[in-house]
Amino acid sequence: MSRLFNRVFVSGGAGYCGSVLVPQLLAADYKVTVYDTLFFGDHFLPKDNPSLTVIQGDIRDVAKLAGAVQGHDAFVSLACISNDASFELDEKLSTSINLDAFEPMVKAAKAAGVKRFVYASSSSVYGVSEQPDVTEDHPLLPLTLYNKYKGMCEPILNSYADDGFTVVTFRPATVCGYGPRLRLDLSVNILTNHAVTNNKITVFGGSQLRPNLHIKDYCAAVQMFLEAPAEKIHKDVFNIGFQNMSIMDIALLVKKVVAQEFPDRPAIDIVTTPSDDIRSYHINSDKVRRILGFQPKHTIEDAVRDLCQAFRDNKIPNSMTDDGYYNIRTMKKANIQ
Repeated sequence: MSRLFNRVFVSGGAGYCGSVLVPQLLAADYKVTVYDTLFFGDHFLPKDNPSLTVIQGDIRDVAKLAGAVQGHDAFVSLACISNDASFELDEKLSTSINLDAFEPMVKAAKAAGVKRFVYASSSSVYGVSEQPDVTEDHPLLPLTLYNKYKGMCEPILNSYADDGFTVVTFRPATVCGYGPRLRLDLSVNILTNHAVTNNKITVFGGSQLRPNLHIKDYCAAVQMFLEAPAEKIHKDVFNIGFQNMSIMDIALLVKKVVAQEFPDRPAIDIVTTPSDDIRSYHINSDKVRRILGFQPKHTIEDAVRDLCQAFRDNKIPNSMTDDGYYNIRTMKKANIQ
């Protein structure tokens, strides 16, 4: 795939996925602007790199965003109140960021001369599905406002598409693995943290199927969408997932891997308890492989081993008590409006 753009604007670039994506894009010789509220700081970004610009800004501040995005070729839209549980926060906050701010942001990007817009939606738009393989044309059956709004933004983006403004949506599975701005409120990362820190894993429910995606593969997919020929992606949507596993099977895998990584520890207990989170779906990601040749390379096991290594290297201090690893806790503490 040939290089089409030089200057990439990443909204939400100081989040979990951004903390891996931004250094990757810089290493690929892109000039990158991160536009982010910095709720979780920016100390983990390589700010000494002359090709990186970090702007503290809210996507709801359309005037500031419109000024910041001038001169960029491509826009990667990651900024949102992330994950379903974050809607425990003020519903108005989540609506204003995840839905109301989206169309003005797209308009500002297009008006500034951006040629390509890559939107991170979510595979949770499918809700609960009994189908053995959920493809991109499956009905959207959102269970929460988070995934409802993710789905609603997709046609809004497509409505601005034209020959000079290529748009593409991807629906990633639940991301896992180590990132410099680490989240410990996502399924694989939660289970690994508890196994390493508490020697005990609590499984809520267990039978729910969840698709998973290593953070390195998430970031590889974003770069691929920046570099793919426009005619292969324009106004299209792609599932990006790898291993579909039940929560219980993930717990069993985590138990096995953590025991291998920390052989001197006592045996890890698995405790099950009921859950009201019934999201269960098995996504099919054949389309992106067929059209773009993209195939994830990193497994859930790799993610668990990466996290274990980070624990050994003391990169995850106070993993149970530091609010910075947990989106809701951080935002409640900061009383974000």
